Amino acid sequence: MAPPAIIAPSILSADFAALGAACSDVMKWDASWIHVDIMDGHFVPNLTFGPPVVTKIRSHVERPKTANGKGTFDCHMMIAEPKKWVREFQQAGCDLYCFHYEAAVSSTAAENPADETEAKTSPKELISYIHSLGMQAGIAIKPDTPVDVLWDILESSDKKQVPDMVLVMTVYPGFGGQKFMASELPKVKALRERYPDLNIEVDGGLGLGTIDEAADAGANVIVAGSAVFGAKDPAEVIAKLKEAVEKRRS
Repeated sequence: MAPPAIIAPSILSADFAALGAACSDVMKWDASWIHVDIMDGHFVPNLTFGPPVVTKIRSHVERPKTANGKGTFDCHMMIAEPKKWVREFQQAGCDLYCFHYEAAVSSTAAENPADETEAKTSPKELISYIHSLGMQAGIAIKPDTPVDVLWDILESSDKKQVPDMVLVMTVYPGFGGQKFMASELPKVKALRERYPDLNIEVDGGLGLGTIDEAADAGANVIVAGSAVFGAKDPAEVIAKLKEAVEKRRS
C-alpha cells in the first residue's frame, strides 16, 4: 500500500502580512504539513523568505510528534547553495529540508552562509548531512531533469544517503500560480512503481481540477497554494484533495 495522503498547503499563496495566522489556519483546516517555499533570487528568479521568518511562523504551529506528523515544516529550498543553509533552517524549525538535485550537483560543501570553499558537495553527501542534524531530507527535480538521475541516490547502500521524499515539480520553480504540467506525471508513475513506500510529492498547479491525474500517477504528498488559500472553504478543498489520494492507495 502506498503511503498515506499528505496535504501541504504552500504559504507562498498566503497573506504575507499575516503568515503566522495563516499557518495556524492551515492546521485548523486539517492539513498535514506546511510547505515553505524558500527562494534566493539565484537558483530561481524570485525571493521569498529566510530563517528569521521561519523561526517566527514556527511558533504558531506545534512541532510534529513523529516523522511526517501533523505540523511538519516542509521547506522547499530553491537555492543555489543548499548545504550552506541546512543548519540555519534546522535551528529555525524546519522538519524536512528538500533541496534541488540540480543545485546539489553544482554547489559547494560549505556548511555556513559566510563560508567559502572550492570543495563540492553531492546529493548523497547532502542528504547524509541533513540526516545528521536530525531532519528528514527531500530531493526535488525540475521539469527538465530526467527522473532516472535519482535511481542511484534512492538505491544507495548507505541508508543515511537515501532521501525520505522525492519532489517532482509540475511547474518550473520560482513563482506560484502556474499551469499544471501533466507531462511530468510519468516521472511520478515511474517512482511509485519502483519505490512503492516512498513519499512522492508534487508541486505546481495542483487543485481540484488536477488532483485526480496526480493521484492516479501515484503522488501522495500534495502541495497546493492558491487552490487552498484562494478557496471560499479551504478546509473542504483540503478534504477533497486528501480523499482523492486515499481512494487510490493500494
